[in-house]
Amino acid sequence: MVLLLGSQFMIAVDFSVLNVALPAIGRGLGFSQGGLQWISTAMMLPSAGFTLLFGRLADLAGRRRMLLAGMALLAVGSLAGGLAQGPGMMLAARAAQGLASALATPAALSLLTTALPEGPLRDRALALNGMLLSAGFTVGAIFGGVLTDLLSWRWAFLVNVPVAAAVLLAAPSVVAESRGARTRLDLPGAATVTGGLLALVYGVTSAGQRGWGDPSALAWLAGAAVLLAAFWRIELRAAAPLAPVRVLTRPSVMWGNLGGLATFSMESSLVFLLTLYMQQTLGYNPLQTGLAFCGLGVAAFGGGLAAPRLIVRFQARRVLVAGLLLQAVATAAMFWLGDGLNGGLAGGGALVLLLAATSAGALGHISAIVGYMVTATSGLPDEEQGLATGLASMTQQVGITLGTPVLSAVLAATTLHTALLTDAGVLLAAGAAVGLALRRA
Repeated sequence: MVLLLGSQFMIAVDFSVLNVALPAIGRGLGFSQGGLQWISTAMMLPSAGFTLLFGRLADLAGRRRMLLAGMALLAVGSLAGGLAQGPGMMLAARAAQGLASALATPAALSLLTTALPEGPLRDRALALNGMLLSAGFTVGAIFGGVLTDLLSWRWAFLVNVPVAAAVLLAAPSVVAESRGARTRLDLPGAATVTGGLLALVYGVTSAGQRGWGDPSALAWLAGAAVLLAAFWRIELRAAAPLAPVRVLTRPSVMWGNLGGLATFSMESSLVFLLTLYMQQTLGYNPLQTGLAFCGLGVAAFGGGLAAPRLIVRFQARRVLVAGLLLQAVATAAMFWLGDGLNGGLAGGGALVLLLAATSAGALGHISAIVGYMVTATSGLPDEEQGLATGLASMTQQVGITLGTPVLSAVLAATTLHTALLTDAGVLLAAGAAVGLALRRA
């Protein structure tokens, strides 16, 4: 448990550890202002695109083997990032970290779900996993600020190397190998779903940078639609499908993952919006910005401890819906933050509201994470847990990747207040849809 959850936490930290350090990296390596976003996107793109494929491969080739391969690649990518001397090497290092995440995340999660029987024990493990995912994203922001201010952004990469090495040394003796039934890999399905997800993430990211009318971005999005439609048709006819349609259309899998997509996309974009707000409007430095997210991390820890008890008492679907609604209300409350143009709270009042709202939102966010993880992986046999956890992990990665460019486009076209209300509206709509659909099911 310690090793598997620790590896998940480390990968979650990597997704946000560079956010507050991007200006320093840009100055040190010669990135243009517009190119800074690709430092994050270079990791998110392969992570989102390959997670489903690697999750299924973990069922076939061995989950521990895939975890070890991911940790080895993470160590190599982190070392390359820490030693990077130019933009090309930095982006290659981040891409390696993204592939490592796609290898290790579904493998570690399916090792957890197959090691424990469905019920309270598994719910507790998934709650700890969700808590560490959320806390890792927050700790990454804090840690990145501390390292950038006190040492160098390079240490945000280099600290991964000994941790990954420790996992590689310890895992063979404390984690048993696990795999599902051996079948042939559905190569056409794997090619179309991976290509479709890569095109989707690249298209949305490009649209966030260049505008939603950009012909290149629209072409990528159209290609994604074609490839994902082809994937669906292939899975309907394949003798050994990569992702059986009966699993994809199972209400708990489909609606659970929709709830997960909403909570991850809106929370990651909210952290991005608030990072800009604190540095550009409140005038905070990277260290102060990171520390301002401490309340979010503490609340996520408390929510992770409480979520399994709530699931036992109220059922996972209700916890998922309640988490989405609480996250929506907390985000909407930040409408009263001053943006320097339209009044609102400023100074100490703005900070108090920000801390209170992000803490309440973190409670909702972690409850939604645990609720969707339990909902989306329940009722499936062990041989399909790699697929189920691959889908859940893919939802997490795609959500983290897509939310920021969409809300960035809203922010660029309107105001901070409109972007916050859009965030809250998406969560409210998702909570209502998931609640109604799962109640009928």
